[in-house]
Amino acid sequence: MKIEDLALQRSKYKHLTDDEWRWFLQQVEGRERTADKLPAFAAIEDWWYPVRLSCEQCSSELAAKYKASLVSGEKMADLTGGYGVDSYFFSDSFSSIDYVEQNEELCRIAAHNFANKLITIHNTSAEEFLQTAGQYDLIFLDPARRDSHGGKVFRLEDCTPNVVELLPTMLVHGKRLMLKLSPMLDLTQALKSLSTLNWDIYVVAIKNEVKELLLLSGGSGQITSIDLDKMDQAFVFTREEESNSRTLVWVLQQSGLTSNSASGLFLYEPNAAILKAGAYKLVSERFGLAKLDVNTHLYVSEDLVADFPGRVWKIESEIKNQKFARLSRSTEITNANILCRNYPLTPEQLKKKLRLRDGGTDFVIGCRVNGKPTLFLAERV
Repeated sequence: MKIEDLALQRSKYKHLTDDEWRWFLQQVEGRERTADKLPAFAAIEDWWYPVRLSCEQCSSELAAKYKASLVSGEKMADLTGGYGVDSYFFSDSFSSIDYVEQNEELCRIAAHNFANKLITIHNTSAEEFLQTAGQYDLIFLDPARRDSHGGKVFRLEDCTPNVVELLPTMLVHGKRLMLKLSPMLDLTQALKSLSTLNWDIYVVAIKNEVKELLLLSGGSGQITSIDLDKMDQAFVFTREEESNSRTLVWVLQQSGLTSNSASGLFLYEPNAAILKAGAYKLVSERFGLAKLDVNTHLYVSEDLVADFPGRVWKIESEIKNQKFARLSRSTEITNANILCRNYPLTPEQLKKKLRLRDGGTDFVIGCRVNGKPTLFLAERV
């Protein structure tokens, strides 16, 4: 039964007070919303769930376990405990954890859920906690990325707590720091704001959607782009490697990519984590792929590259008939999946122009090739 339907059946639960009824609905909704995201919690019979916003904003079990796998030690402090997902899984990597949260209700829920864990609850702010804190092997911070009016912020300085201001104090108490940042934040600008430390960077995606940016102090500047559904395809590099790598765009410029030469080529798009990390030239160099354009992050090769960390198509032809009535095939194409990468039209505009409906197995990919807007008909490999 959907939570909306259950909420209309208040009369069947007259034995519950209004507060008990609201709590009951919160528990049903929390489990319903997070069963797939947090299966370990759904399997615990007496697990408590917070309000909807906390359930929506928390880490997934997959992401939390990955974070915990990157570090270990005796003592750790989670300065922005929230729902407690990260603290819960970090407890497998540390002997004891201090969970810090200024929301009293979240602390009450955490105290219940952590009853069998070596996690101490502190109902206070990160700033106040650090005034009397001891020493930790790791301090973890996941700052809120909304202002007092609920609007999104895009700079570290505007987050709560202010990471840049709090950084010197955290360094006094923590051997290492881990920051969880929003994928919406400008990574380059964030690193400039935190330039007093060397950070390893983890761009974490799930099902080709970037979920978290992690910064871990004490590193060498290594960047790991990883989709947790395909962990064997992690792409690890440094900014220096990307800067010094040699992109193969010039190969296309020399040979000239025409509709005839494009037909039969394999077309590649790196996964979202790699693109967010900015490994544009290095993808070309490592996999021996030719880039279609300096600003088009699509690549081609004559032979298929196995286990490429992203999506792969085989180009059937270049589309020159803008009415899209018939191509090289004998049958008319009425449905296709539309992708636009560095192309002057949006997918919706292109779909309307070509008089196509969504769906089917064909792909129409709009991009620039050596500066020229180009359309390819392709099939997924």
